[in-house]
Amino acid sequence: MAEYKEIHGTKIRNYTTNPDNPIQGEVWYNETDNVLKFQFTNVTTSGSWRTGNSMNTAREQLSSNGVQTNALAVGGYVTTYQAVTESYDGTSWTEVNDLSTARGTLASAGTYTSALAFGGQGTAITGVTESWNGSNWTEVNDLNTARKGLAGAGTDNEGVIAIGGENPSTDVANVESWNGTNWTEVNDLNNARKFLAAGGDETNALAFGAPPGATEQWNGTNWTEVNDLNTGRHGLGGAGPYTAALGFGGGPGSKNETELWNGTNWTEQNNLNTGRKYLGGAGTSTAGLASGGETGSATGATEEWTGAGAAVGAWATGGDLNTARQQLRGAGTQTAGIVFGGSPGEKNETELYDGSSWTETANLNTARFEHGGSGTQTSALASGGELPGSNIANTESWNGSSWTEVADLNAARARHGAAGADNTSALCITGLPPPGGTPAVEQWNGSNWTEIADVNTSRWTLAANGIATSALIYGGKTPPTIYANTESWNGSAWTEVNDLNTARNELAGAGASNSSALAFGGKSSPGATVAITEDWNGGSWSEVADLSTARRQLAGNGTLASALASGGTTGSASTATEEWSSASTTTKTVSTD
Repeated sequence: MAEYKEIHGTKIRNYTTNPDNPIQGEVWYNETDNVLKFQFTNVTTSGSWRTGNSMNTAREQLSSNGVQTNALAVGGYVTTYQAVTESYDGTSWTEVNDLSTARGTLASAGTYTSALAFGGQGTAITGVTESWNGSNWTEVNDLNTARKGLAGAGTDNEGVIAIGGENPSTDVANVESWNGTNWTEVNDLNNARKFLAAGGDETNALAFGAPPGATEQWNGTNWTEVNDLNTGRHGLGGAGPYTAALGFGGGPGSKNETELWNGTNWTEQNNLNTGRKYLGGAGTSTAGLASGGETGSATGATEEWTGAGAAVGAWATGGDLNTARQQLRGAGTQTAGIVFGGSPGEKNETELYDGSSWTETANLNTARFEHGGSGTQTSALASGGELPGSNIANTESWNGSSWTEVADLNAARARHGAAGADNTSALCITGLPPPGGTPAVEQWNGSNWTEIADVNTSRWTLAANGIATSALIYGGKTPPTIYANTESWNGSAWTEVNDLNTARNELAGAGASNSSALAFGGKSSPGATVAITEDWNGGSWSEVADLSTARRQLAGNGTLASALASGGTTGSASTATEEWSSASTTTKTVSTD
């Protein structure tokens, strides 16, 4: 077949069938179907939770309100009922002025500067209501029906509804509306219930949970039963508006399930990291906050939700490596990965990943660390690297069962970047020959290395991804500078593009081309090991969900949609593997005439 087909004066790659591994943005002519096709990325709709700083006072039966970066956590219980109030600024909790009445199983609504706290249990079940002005709580008029285990919805201390609850041992359906001065009884829920959650405001709200998964929608006048939660529960947290609410955690037991309401149905999302009940919930469906609760005992644990439409994706725990190591390299995909080499000591071990566990296979001929790694599980390349006191030029080719020594690099180097589709085509990019690094790049054609165009910014301990004709490099250092610089390779020249949000070195990356990449882990400018993950869309980097464990000198492989982070160091060499899931790729057919 011809390598290219001319269509309306434009030369297009010609295939009799679709390419085996099309990359993001690739366009081709399919001779069998007689159409143009291209590859695009379709992002999934699931978000993820990441750990934030814990509250100063561990507690359950608390209430939370506000947004992810400006929230209040109010009251609760830990051996005794609590009056404590804490304010969250998106990073840490600060104790502010206490409630006038200590209590748990209360409700709250509003913002961190304008909130209402009402109901609950202290010395008795109460209808006490307090208004928060950003500095102090002031007692105002009580609820008409004293109750505990109720829910609240509202956007400030002037307009709120109080929903359901228990008094003293009977579930209630009562709903009351606050107008800034008084509570007025309005139409009841269809289902009496306690320890439920709510989202929305006084005119448009959603109440959900307890009994099982019952969900009701409020239009300012009446409640309407709508579709249930997938997981029935009580004592759960809630956040968001009535058309896009988030429900998470709950009991019985300590549940971690998270569900997203789209106005019609609940959809299961990625779980909380710490299952719990009687927790606080605040924020929105794309930026939520879970605080405190019961995990068997009271906890101050805080988690931040990053939802669909904001930063998507999540890391999940995979199978451990057989050999703990750092400064290793990886290649392949999430379900067919390979890692090789590393330290401490000079390691030659090679391991294969099947999507769930690692298996030891044939060793490298030359042990090494801080080398280059590229290709697939059945066709990979190990280039250069470091041995105590020296860098090496040695290159080895992997055929799926054994390593074979092939032609050396033109210049010995270590701590460099590497990219490539298989053992016949690869790049070896910048790195560290003494004393201070090199901008040089070499290209492998299956037989020899050839020097090609230099990078713009010389550096080492960088990350790279892609293939020999479409690659991306990012991060790295040339002491004392740690870089956020990103450069894109189009097969003939390197172009500086938009920087990482966080400068770092000793990071890892994954991606099939210069138009899509994932950067994760490393060591930041202040010298801290980080869990930060960033997503490259071909034009800019966006922060997405962090690694579960901060680490550097790790291996990365896979794509933007499906990647592996393996090994590295958290202070000592690690066996940990994490699996990233964010997007799926779909082949779209475009007709031609």
